[in-house]
Amino acid sequence: MKFKEALTYDDVLLIPKYSNIRSRKEVHVGNDLDANIHLNLPIISAPMDTVTESEMAYAMHEAGGLGVIHRYNTINEMATMVRELHDSYLREGPGEPNIAVAVGVTGDFLTRAMLAYENGANIVCVDVAHGHHILVREAIEKIKIEFSDKLHVMAGNVATLEAFNDLSDWGADSVRCNIGGGSICSTRIQTGHGMPGLQTIFECAQTDRETKIIADGGLRTSGDIVKAIAAGADLVMLGSMLAGTDQSPGDLIQCGRGIKNKVYRGMASKEAQFDWRGEHSSNEGISTTIPYKGDVRNILQDLKNGIASGLSYSGCRTIEELQARAEFVRQTNAGLGESKTHILQR
Repeated sequence: MKFKEALTYDDVLLIPKYSNIRSRKEVHVGNDLDANIHLNLPIISAPMDTVTESEMAYAMHEAGGLGVIHRYNTINEMATMVRELHDSYLREGPGEPNIAVAVGVTGDFLTRAMLAYENGANIVCVDVAHGHHILVREAIEKIKIEFSDKLHVMAGNVATLEAFNDLSDWGADSVRCNIGGGSICSTRIQTGHGMPGLQTIFECAQTDRETKIIADGGLRTSGDIVKAIAAGADLVMLGSMLAGTDQSPGDLIQCGRGIKNKVYRGMASKEAQFDWRGEHSSNEGISTTIPYKGDVRNILQDLKNGIASGLSYSGCRTIEELQARAEFVRQTNAGLGESKTHILQR
């Protein structure tokens, strides 16, 4: 049996290039989700019940990104969030609203998509752990038959070029790429399946389809985001980096001595599944608490600044330029240690 090498974000660095960029203000970090949808910030918040409901979706819109409302709710709760969110955009939000909701692949998914569309949503995310599946194909095809190009269809997750191309051919406009790489995802441990996150992007970027690549999972820093984009991702999806904020769902947990936490959990965790439907069919995630982080807008601004700096280190003003000019180098474990701040280890 032959084995091929698979790289993750810590395995590589981008080689700095000559730059004539005098200010980060010259750098535009936005990108297209499709021909009609442009995001000024290439970040999408994950459809998780401890990450994205209406408050997070609105904050993402303000920052130039996109939030995907999770599907672990009733169909009426989903419709209410979309409706209230759309009214908020019309009253005070910048630009035309992009509203995204997640749906499954069985049961009421088509009704959910219809109700979301009728209340103002223009993006639907077919949201399952293993996207290279017949049920995903059937769901995408049914949504496309029903809505044609009225709804942008995001789908996933996948880990291979073959899977990416199949979802594209089935009708997906964008595809979430990575399996098992999230901070609270245990799919690789439970099932033995997956692919290191950066390798997934390298492989999916070989596609000749126009479908957009969304790097989803395993991203811990703005540097990881820059690496994912340089490798070929058009946008990234974040969960843990945005969880624990004012805009993420859930109450603050007082832990004494002024310490505050919030719950963050995987959608395939027992806890999330029990809260949603009173039972669980898999155990591919965990539930935990993380430190409270404050306003997500501060995090998004820091990420935007980091991405802009990353582009400038390669002398690039746009994502398209970065993907054309980027050059990676493999680093050793010693190099990884050198890359981190290490004065406190002395």
